[in-house]
Amino acid sequence: MMRGFFGLYQFGHRFSCVAFAAEVVGNVSYAGGFFSKYDVLHTSALCFRMHYNPSLQHLCTKTQYEGLWEGSSSATLLRKLEIALKGDNVNEAWEAFGNFRCLYGFPEQHLVSKMINLLSYSSSCHWLHKAYDLVLVVQNEKPNLLHYDPLTRLALTLLRTQMPIPASTVLRIVLGNGKLPPIDIWSTLFFHLVKTQTGSYLASNILVDICEFVLHHTSNAKRFKNMNANVAKPNITIFNLVLNSCAKFGSPLKAQQIVELIPQVGVVADANTIIIIARIYEMIGQHDELKKLKKHIDGVSSVLLNRHYRQFYDCLLSLHFKYNDIDSAAVLILDLYQRPKSLQSFSGLYVKSDGPQTYCMVQIGSNNLRMGYKIMVEPNQIQNDFVVDAQSYSKLVLFTDGKLVPSKRALAKLINCCVKERKVDKLSNFLINIQKNVDSKEANLCLDVMDACIQLGLLDTAHDILDDMESAGIPIGSKTYMSLLRTYCRENMLEESKVLLKQMRKVGLLVNISDEQALFQCMSEESAANPCDKITATSVGKSALVEYLDRELGEENSKYHLTYEFNSSIQFFCQAKMMEDALKTFKRMKQRNIEPTVQTFSHLIYGYSLLKMYREITILWGDIRRRLEDGVLTVDRDLFELLLWNLLKGGYFERVLEIINYMIKQNMYIDKWKYKREFLKLYKNLYRSLKASNTRTDAQSKRLEHVRAFRRWVGIV
Repeated sequence: MMRGFFGLYQFGHRFSCVAFAAEVVGNVSYAGGFFSKYDVLHTSALCFRMHYNPSLQHLCTKTQYEGLWEGSSSATLLRKLEIALKGDNVNEAWEAFGNFRCLYGFPEQHLVSKMINLLSYSSSCHWLHKAYDLVLVVQNEKPNLLHYDPLTRLALTLLRTQMPIPASTVLRIVLGNGKLPPIDIWSTLFFHLVKTQTGSYLASNILVDICEFVLHHTSNAKRFKNMNANVAKPNITIFNLVLNSCAKFGSPLKAQQIVELIPQVGVVADANTIIIIARIYEMIGQHDELKKLKKHIDGVSSVLLNRHYRQFYDCLLSLHFKYNDIDSAAVLILDLYQRPKSLQSFSGLYVKSDGPQTYCMVQIGSNNLRMGYKIMVEPNQIQNDFVVDAQSYSKLVLFTDGKLVPSKRALAKLINCCVKERKVDKLSNFLINIQKNVDSKEANLCLDVMDACIQLGLLDTAHDILDDMESAGIPIGSKTYMSLLRTYCRENMLEESKVLLKQMRKVGLLVNISDEQALFQCMSEESAANPCDKITATSVGKSALVEYLDRELGEENSKYHLTYEFNSSIQFFCQAKMMEDALKTFKRMKQRNIEPTVQTFSHLIYGYSLLKMYREITILWGDIRRRLEDGVLTVDRDLFELLLWNLLKGGYFERVLEIINYMIKQNMYIDKWKYKREFLKLYKNLYRSLKASNTRTDAQSKRLEHVRAFRRWVGIV
C-alpha cells in the first residue's frame, strides 16, 4: 500500500495531496489510532478532488487538515460540531462543519439546518455570504438536506441587510423544493423585499412563480383525486404589497400581469387593491377599466372608505381629462359636490369590517369572456395589515369636512378643456347645475369661475357664462358685471361694453354715468395713467383657482388625448387578436405625427405574443431600437423585459443578446434565474453536442455562437 502511494507521489505536484495522505498512513499511531486506513484513503481522494475543484476549498482548507490529524473520527467531529452549534460559536462551528464535510460529506439535515440558522443570526455580512454559499453547495449536491424553515430565516436576514438578490435566490430554492412556508412568513418576506426597485422587480417574479406553483399543484390535484389540494395560496396582502411597489417604481406592465393572477388563484381583492389598480390604470391610460369599477365603489357609504377611495376618484378624474372627456369629468365633479356629508366619525384606523361580505365580480381586460377575466372584489373591506397612504396623490379630489370634493386644480382643468375645445356651453351647464342642485356652500362657485376668467383675460368665456346664467334665471351680483365692464374699458372693447351695459340695465342694475362715451374716455385715461393697473389686477391677490387655471392655460397638450385614444384602440384590437386592425390603427397614429409610446409597443408585443408571432416582434424591436437611439422613446424596463421574454421563447438569441446589452448599458438588473429556467424548459439540449466545426451553414454557426453566449450569460455549463 505504501509502495502504491509512493508511486503516485512520483507524478509530481499534481498528486502531492495523495503523497501527503500516504505520509499520514505511516503515522497512524501518532494520531492516536483515531483514523483508520479507510479514513485516510477517503481523505486522499478528497484532497485530490479539491486540487481540481477549488470551489470546495472554502469549506476545507489546508490549515483545517492539520487539525484533523490531531482530531478524531466521525463521532468526535460531530460532537465538536454540535457543541459549537449549541454554544453559538460561529467560528468553531464553521471549522468543524468544514472538517466533517471534507471527510464524510454533509452531516444530517438537522445539523445542516442549525448551521444555516447560526450563520443567519450573525450580524456580519461575511457570515451571511458564507450561509448563502453553503445553501448553494447543498442545493447542488444534496438538496434533500435543506429545510424551508432555516432557508426562510436566512432570506429574511438577507433582506433586512438589504441583500435582495441572494435572498430571492434562497426563496426560489425553497419554492423549487416544493415547500411553501406559512403565508404570514411570506407576507413578512415580501414586506421587506419590495422596499427597493430591484427587490420589487424580484418580488413580482417570485409572486408569479408562487402562483404558477399553486395553479400547477391544484391542477394535478383535480386530475389525480388522491392528491392533496390544500396548498396555501398567497393572500391579498402579498398581492397588494407587490402591486403597490410596481406602482411606486414605475412598472405598470408587470403590475398588469400580477392583477391577472388574482382571479386565477381565487383571491378576493379588497379596497387597497382597488386603489392600487386605479393608480396603475391611470399610468397606462386604462380608462374603461376604471369606469367598470366605479359603479361598485359609488355605493360605499362609510366615511372611512370614502376617505380611502378619494385616490380612486382622483385617478378616474385624471383619466377623464387625459382623454379629453369633458362630459364625464363634469358629471363626476358634479356628483362629488352633490354627495351628502357623512356623519360617521373617523377613527384614523383602517380595520376590516365585521358586516356581511359583499362580493362583486368585475370584468377586467377584454369584454369578451374568452379574452378577459373576472376579478372578485370586496369594496367594503380593508385589511388592517397593509394600508395605502390615504394622504398621497391628492391632486384632483380632496377629502374635506367628512366628504369628497373636487380641488381647485380639477376645476381649472375643466375650465381649460372647455375653453380650448370651445365648449363653453358645457361649462355653463355644469355651473348652472351646481347653482341649482348643490348646497349654499358652493353657491359662489360660478362667480369664482367668471372672476378667474376675467382676471386671465378670457372675457368672451366670462361673458358667455354670464349670458347662460341669465337665461337660466340665476342672478349675478353687480360686482361681477362691474369687473367685466372695467376690463372691457381697459382693453378699449367699446362694442362689448355697450352690450354689457344694456344687460346691466335690463336686469335692473343702475349705472350712474349717463354718457357711455364719457365712461369709456374716463377708463381709457385711467388705463394710460396707470399702465401697471392691468398687471396688478391679474397678479396681486390671485386665488388658487386663478393660479391653477393660469398654469393650465400655459400648457400645450393639443395631441395629448389622441395618444391615449389611439393606444386604447390598439389595445382593444390586440386583446381580441385582431392584429391587422391594430396595425392599421398604428399606421394612422404615425400618419398624424403622434409618437408611439411605451404602452403602444407593449400592446402590439402582447398581441403578437398571444398569436405566437415572434418574428413580427423582432421587426417591432427594430422600430423600438431606432426610436430609442433617436431619443423619441423613453427607456422602460417593462418594455425590455417583455421583448426579452418573447424573443427568448421564439428562439431569436441574437436579438435576445442585443436587448441584454441595452439593459446592461442602462444599469438595469436582469433576473437571470427567470430566463435560465425558461431556457432549460424550452431549449435544454439545444446544440449541446454540436461543435462549431460541424455546423453546415454560416447561419447555423452564428446561431450556435449566440446560444453559447446566452448559456454563458445565465450560467449554464
